[in-house]
Amino acid sequence: MNAVRIFFIGGFLAYRALFNWIHWSIYVPTMIGGPIFQILFFAYIGRYAKLRSDEFFVIGNAVAITAMGGIFGMAMTIGGERWTQTLSAILATPANRFALFLGRALPNLLNGIFVSAVGFVVGWWLLDFSLKPSEIPKIALVVFVTAFACTAFGMVIGAFGLRGRDIFFFANLMIFVFLLFCGVNVPFESLPAWMQAVGRILPLTHGIDAARQIAEGASLGDVSELIWTEAGIGLCYAGLAYGLFRFFEIDGRRRASLETM
Repeated sequence: MNAVRIFFIGGFLAYRALFNWIHWSIYVPTMIGGPIFQILFFAYIGRYAKLRSDEFFVIGNAVAITAMGGIFGMAMTIGGERWTQTLSAILATPANRFALFLGRALPNLLNGIFVSAVGFVVGWWLLDFSLKPSEIPKIALVVFVTAFACTAFGMVIGAFGLRGRDIFFFANLMIFVFLLFCGVNVPFESLPAWMQAVGRILPLTHGIDAARQIAEGASLGDVSELIWTEAGIGLCYAGLAYGLFRFFEIDGRRRASLETM
């Protein structure tokens, strides 16, 4: 029961304490305004270049913006604790580490899903994009799995916050890496072979592909392999993140320092 309380209540309280942009005046332009303009920007460039339809860009970017909540959120989870000088106190507690860190990931996962949903609604409202009612639950499942994978990847970035003094540079860098390597705005099959190889081990790639196929009429059975692959990638990153958290914590105790880079 104590681990459950740490997971749900501890994660919620940490989320409220660490993220000063939760106030609507900061949240709306940061987590909603930016992604909306990203979708519109690439959709209109696509129209001008006559590359692909609005649907291609809406789905690619609406699924991709789940990474913002996952990667930046988890980076800020560690970076915020360091900034407020509470990280040492947290690591000194005997709390279950799995519940402690995974509980902090849950609000970021839900935030990524919400922002993605807003992106789809804006695409339906302002662009030439629509989904059949039967496709919405399937897309929602894909977004959930993709948000999980992105949050797990964000946990890996956050884990390095136990060593690095500034991990926000890497969080920003990975957002652009995803845009380049995961087929968000460029057809994945058009990328060079080495970029495709990198993209296949990153979150987003398989989720975006699955969402686009569903929008074109594919069933869940047709894209089940893509969904399971995305979920498997997320689980691998989650396991890696937990291992890094524990390794850096134990090594930090041995060295009597949480910062070595």
